[in-house]
Amino acid sequence: MKRTIIFVTCALCLVACNNKPKEIQYNVDRFYDLEVLRYDVPDFDQLTLQQKTLIYYLTEAALQGRDILYDQNCRYNLAIRRTLESIYCNYPDKQDEQYLLMEKYLKRVWFSNGIHHHYSEDKFLPEFSEEWFRSAWQYADKQQTQLSDSDLETLIPVMFDPAVLNKKVNQASGVDLLLTSACNYYQDVTQAEAEAYYKAHRDNSAEPLWNGLNAQLVKRNGVLEERTYKVGGLYSDALEKVVYWLEKAKGVAENEQQQSVIQKLIDFNLTGDLKTFNEYAIAWVKDLDSRVDFVNGFTEVYGDPLGITGAWESMVNFKNLEATKRTKCLADNAQWFEDNSPTDPAYKKGEVKGVSAKVINAAILGGDCYPSTPIGINLPNANWIRKEYGSKSVTIENITDAYAKAAEGNGFNEEFMYSEEEVKLYRKYGVLTDNCHTDLHECLGHGSGKLLAGVTKDDLKEHGSTIEEARADLFGLYYIADPKMVELGILPNKEAYKAEYYKQMMNGAMTQLVRIEPGKDIEEAHMRNRQLIANWVLEHCDEENPEVEWVRKDGKLYLRVNDYEGLRKLYGQLLAIIQQVTSTGDYDMAKELVETYAVKVDPKVHREVLERYQKLDLAPYKGFVNPVYTPVTDVAGNITDIKIDYTEGYAEQHLRYSRDYSPLPTFN
Repeated sequence: MKRTIIFVTCALCLVACNNKPKEIQYNVDRFYDLEVLRYDVPDFDQLTLQQKTLIYYLTEAALQGRDILYDQNCRYNLAIRRTLESIYCNYPDKQDEQYLLMEKYLKRVWFSNGIHHHYSEDKFLPEFSEEWFRSAWQYADKQQTQLSDSDLETLIPVMFDPAVLNKKVNQASGVDLLLTSACNYYQDVTQAEAEAYYKAHRDNSAEPLWNGLNAQLVKRNGVLEERTYKVGGLYSDALEKVVYWLEKAKGVAENEQQQSVIQKLIDFNLTGDLKTFNEYAIAWVKDLDSRVDFVNGFTEVYGDPLGITGAWESMVNFKNLEATKRTKCLADNAQWFEDNSPTDPAYKKGEVKGVSAKVINAAILGGDCYPSTPIGINLPNANWIRKEYGSKSVTIENITDAYAKAAEGNGFNEEFMYSEEEVKLYRKYGVLTDNCHTDLHECLGHGSGKLLAGVTKDDLKEHGSTIEEARADLFGLYYIADPKMVELGILPNKEAYKAEYYKQMMNGAMTQLVRIEPGKDIEEAHMRNRQLIANWVLEHCDEENPEVEWVRKDGKLYLRVNDYEGLRKLYGQLLAIIQQVTSTGDYDMAKELVETYAVKVDPKVHREVLERYQKLDLAPYKGFVNPVYTPVTDVAGNITDIKIDYTEGYAEQHLRYSRDYSPLPTFN
């Protein structure tokens, strides 16, 4: 793997470049366990001027919410980031060893949108000393950071004491998840108080409001109250700027439906009204004719220990017309997949409505989608809207393409796959089957099944995200091996699916452990999901003729798949169980599945995986820098084109974002 480290000055300048490079350098920077990549935005030049301008305005709206996520992740994140950035720019000796350690730490803060690891949720500690930081404080611009000397004593233990705010989102059993989590969705509120509050405010109507989606729950004078995210409320300074750019985007919308979507989102940001949010979500689902699309606002709830409040995120994208033929085929056959699912008929939808799917090219990543981003999205999250109006599912192909290009020839598969047969199979079909599994996961998996009367999204509590991701993954795994995929022309033959089956088992049981520190449990919902599936399968294999088994070859541990058809049957059995848990809201069964299969790590397997991975000299986590969009105007100020540039460096980009897109006060 080619490694490119970029060091930049602190001029916060934007590199002007009107022409796309002939060859994008995908690998940009690397530090700790992280690697920063670029992604291409193919076909941008083929869009109309109106579409390009719409994307430009939407990208500006996407970037204005950056500070919100920092503050949601931890109330001290903005203070720490601004202090570090100011020292980074003003410290006189850029070759000082302590300064260079601070630079690495700052890059990590940028990557994780705060001081907790973006995946493990653990607080990472500085390698530079507390004494040096105290002395470097004199170079911090107090006006820029909005901090006084007395604030230093508050920041020191938050940064340096491993016992203070040590977990962003705690999912451990038997403790108060709110009091032991550093995230800023609740202040001075216990888990029992929050659960009782939202139970009392549960909307049981036919079109329920998602109470708590856009609010911080706080206790003041012994009374619980919500601080609503809206213009005039919490995060107002940022949301005002989001609204400004959404207004400009509305003026160049592709059609009336898209214009209505943007107006509903503007109204929601202005009022914080959850009924308006429902109207926005429904309008967004119905907007199927626009080529340009976006997500902007308080969306996914993984960052909340109780899975209630949405993290701020944004992604601007446009349809990949050729690749979308693949997902459209799946969406057109959604009822067949639902009808033939191995789940209990009582938990199936009698009529699948409004399933739409497309392959997109991401144009900008923002908030909880940046720098690390998902490769697929299925929204909205409200089950009643999915049932009545459907959902949108996307596979982000230019992101998966960037991952694939950056990983070419890195030796990972050769090290962990059982034999050359699996390596060749994955080399031949892996990119296709990865994308197809994502299509099935997002397009059909999340939208499949139904909740029984009286069951809500909150019933599985802290285990809801893990169970939902397992359900969608299992749906995709079960169907990617179905002959229907070949019949529809999505897969070329009946052997291709095996590439995904092997990778998923290997990843869930072994290789994803490179992301876990020795002695730690698995915390993140997607990782828990994958281990749950792999461990459950291994435990339920036939003892005499195991479908999958652990084997040693040349002194190394591998997984060997002996019976791919049998493995599919096991996936189907587990899917039926997971769907039952979801449909009935069976918290006890969800807890048993998660705690038995998803959390604990086999220390011997873990140790060997880490040792073998270390020899490859790879970074287990990847993230991205965004391209830069610059409007070209005529003498009258009218936009005549939007130019895209791929040369901005990692540090350069984050410093520019902190200069141009940081409207919030340091403490909110």
